[in-house]
Amino acid sequence: MSARINKYGLGVAEALDNLLNDEILPGLDIDADTIWEGFSRIVRDLAPTNKQLLQLRGDIQTKLDHWHRANPGLITDLQAYKKFLLEIGYLVPEGDDFSVTTSQVDEEIAHIAGPQLVVPVNNARFALNAANARWGSLYDAFYGTDAVSEGDGCERTPHFNERRAAKVVATAAAFLDEAMPLIEGASHSNVVAYSLAASSPAALLAQLTDGQTVGLVSPQQLVGYNGDSVSPELILLKNNGLHIELHIDREHPIGKQSQSGLKDIVLESAMSTIQDCEDSVAAVDAEDKAAVYRNWLGLMKGTLEESFEKNGETMTRSLNADRHYTQVNGQPLTLHGRSLLLVRNVGHLMTNDAILDEDGNPIPEGIMDALFTTLCAMHDFKDDNPIHNSRQKSIYIVKPKMHGPEEVTFTNELFERIESLLELPALTMKIGVMDEERRTTVNLKECIRAAKERLAFINTGFLDRTGDEIHTSMEAGPVLPKEKIKQQSWISAYENWNVDIGLLCGLPGHAQIGKGMWPKPDEMKQMLTTKLAHPQAGANCAWVPSPTAATLHAMHYHQFDVFARQAQLRTRPRASLDDILTPPLLGDYQLSEKEIEQELENNAQGILGYVVRWIDQGIGCSKVPDINDVGLMEDRATLRISSQHIANWLRHGICSEEHVMTIMQRMAIIVDKQNAQDSNYQPMAPDYDGIAFKSACALVFEGCMQPSGYTEPLLHAYRVQAKAG
Repeated sequence: MSARINKYGLGVAEALDNLLNDEILPGLDIDADTIWEGFSRIVRDLAPTNKQLLQLRGDIQTKLDHWHRANPGLITDLQAYKKFLLEIGYLVPEGDDFSVTTSQVDEEIAHIAGPQLVVPVNNARFALNAANARWGSLYDAFYGTDAVSEGDGCERTPHFNERRAAKVVATAAAFLDEAMPLIEGASHSNVVAYSLAASSPAALLAQLTDGQTVGLVSPQQLVGYNGDSVSPELILLKNNGLHIELHIDREHPIGKQSQSGLKDIVLESAMSTIQDCEDSVAAVDAEDKAAVYRNWLGLMKGTLEESFEKNGETMTRSLNADRHYTQVNGQPLTLHGRSLLLVRNVGHLMTNDAILDEDGNPIPEGIMDALFTTLCAMHDFKDDNPIHNSRQKSIYIVKPKMHGPEEVTFTNELFERIESLLELPALTMKIGVMDEERRTTVNLKECIRAAKERLAFINTGFLDRTGDEIHTSMEAGPVLPKEKIKQQSWISAYENWNVDIGLLCGLPGHAQIGKGMWPKPDEMKQMLTTKLAHPQAGANCAWVPSPTAATLHAMHYHQFDVFARQAQLRTRPRASLDDILTPPLLGDYQLSEKEIEQELENNAQGILGYVVRWIDQGIGCSKVPDINDVGLMEDRATLRISSQHIANWLRHGICSEEHVMTIMQRMAIIVDKQNAQDSNYQPMAPDYDGIAFKSACALVFEGCMQPSGYTEPLLHAYRVQAKAG
C-alpha cells in the first residue's frame, strides 16, 4: 500500500501523486496545487450525488422486486407494468424530438464506418497493437486464419505454403472485384500489371492476361500513389470512406506468387479503438491505477513503447507514424497512421482507495478516472507532440453502466467541472453512452438528450445488457437458457431500438452507433459469414477482438454503405418498447435435466476460467477456452451474465446450492487442465480453498444481492486479498 499525502483534504496515494508530478504535469501549463484544490471541491460537491444515484438504483430495484413478487411469471398486462415503471421513475416521459449538436468530432467518429477494437490499456503490447491496427495486411489476415479454407493442400503449415498463398491471392482478388470493380466485367484475378495513366488527374490502368487494358468502373476511387507516377510501388484507392493500398513488388516472395506483382493488399481496418480502464482491466488499488493511467499517458504523448521476445529476438513496439502519398493531382496527401483512440472510464458504482475523501472514505473511481484520463489526453493537444490522436482536439470518454438520464446528466456535470478546472474549452470532453443497462435502453432518447452537446457514441452489447435484464427481473421467475434468450423478441427489439433512437436523435455526422463484440478470435470464417449483419443493421462501428479480425471485418464496410443504410432505416417504424420490456422468462418452456446440467456446466466453467486469471494474476481480459476448448475473448461482461444466470436458477429452484457446488468443483478440474501449461497458474483442485475458487462461488451464491448484478465489488475485494498474499 502506498503512503498517503494530504492534498486539500484528500488522502492521495503516493504512487498516484508521483505519477501526476513526475510524468503527467511536465509539459502542461498547470500546477499540482491547482489540480488538487479544484479536484477536492469536485469530490466534495459530486461524490454525494454519485452516492444518491446509486441509492436510487437500489430503491428502484427494491420496488421492482416487490412488484414481481406480487405479479410473478410472464407479464400479462404490459400497460399496467409500464404505468408502474413510470410511477417509480424507472421510465421517464419522452420529450420532443431533437438532434445532437456535438461538434469538433474527428472523421472516424462522424463520417467513416469501420471496425472498432477494445483493449485493456494496462497491457502496453495490446494497447499498441490496437492503436497500430488502423492499417492491416489482407494477405496476412487470410493466410493466418480460417478465413481461407485449408483443403486441397492449402493448409497452414509451419513453413511457407505456396498453394495456400496462391489461394490467398485469388481470394483477395475476388474482394477487389467487389470493392474496386474494373470496367467491362474484368477481374482483378486476370490483371498482369497495374499502372497509372500519364494524365491529369492520373487514372488507374489494369492490363489483363488477354492484352486488354481497362480502368475502374468508378475512376474516382483512385486517390493517390507512391513511387513512380506511371509504374508506382503503391496505389491508394478508396471505397465507402475506407482506403485500400495495393503494394506492388515483383521481386518480393509474395509478389512472385501474383501475376499482377501485388505483394500485399493493405486495408484501413480499426478506424477507432477503445482503450479500456474498465471491464477488461483488473485495477484495484493505486499502483494498478497508476499503471493504467501511465499507458494512456504514453499513448497520448506518442511515447509508449513495449519490448518483447519473438523468435529469440528482442523487438520493440511503438506507435506508427502517419502515412504519406502523392494525390492523383500531384499534391501531397497524409493519412492518419493510427486508430482514433477513445478511453473507457469506469462507471458510477465503484470506489477506489487510491484517493480518500476528507472522511477517509475511498472516492468514486469514475470521478478519479475523469480527471486523470483527461489530464493525460491534454498532451495530445500540444503542438510539439510528434504524433496526434484527435485532429479536432477532442477527448473521447466512453462511460459504461449508466442507469437512465439522471446518471448521464451527472456525467455531463462532472465533465463540465473537469473542463473548468483544467481550463479546457467547453465540450472538449466527448461522452460515449454505452446502452448496456435496461433503464438506459428504455430511456435512451432522454439519455442522449442529457448529453446532446457532447455525445459521440452509443452502442449495444448482449452480455452486460442480458446480465442487467436478468437482475432487473430476478424475482419474476426463472429465465431461459442463454442461447434461447438470444432468440427472444426483446433482444432484437433492443438492438433495433438503439439504432432507431440514434437516428431519430441525429447521430450520423456527430456520433457513432455501435454494435457488440465478436468473441471468437480464432473463428474468422464464421465472423465473415455473420458480422456483416452489424453494418446492415445501421451500425457505423462494431467491436472485434484483434487487429486481424479488424482487417477482415473491414471487408464488410466495403460491401455495404452504412450511411446509405442509415438513411433507409430512418423511415422504418420504431422497435417495440413492449418487446423490450418483456423479460426472457422460462414460462411454459420445460427444461430437461440434461439442459439444466449443460447450462450450469457452461456457466460455471466460463466463470471459473475467467475469475482464476483475474484474481490470481490480475488479468482482466484474455482468450479463455470455453467448455468445448474454443477460445473466447472474455471480460467482466461474460462473468456478469453467467453468474446472474446461475443465481436466477438458484433463486427459483431450478437447481440447488449443492448441485451447483458439485458442478463448480467439477469444472474447476477442467479449468485446471486447460491452464496446465501456464507456469503462473495456481490450480483450484483438489482443495477448492483458494481465493479464486471462493470468489467464483461468491459471484454465484451471492449474485442476487450484488448491486445490479455487477461482479466488481466481489472481484475487487478478493483480488485485494490475493495481492496481500
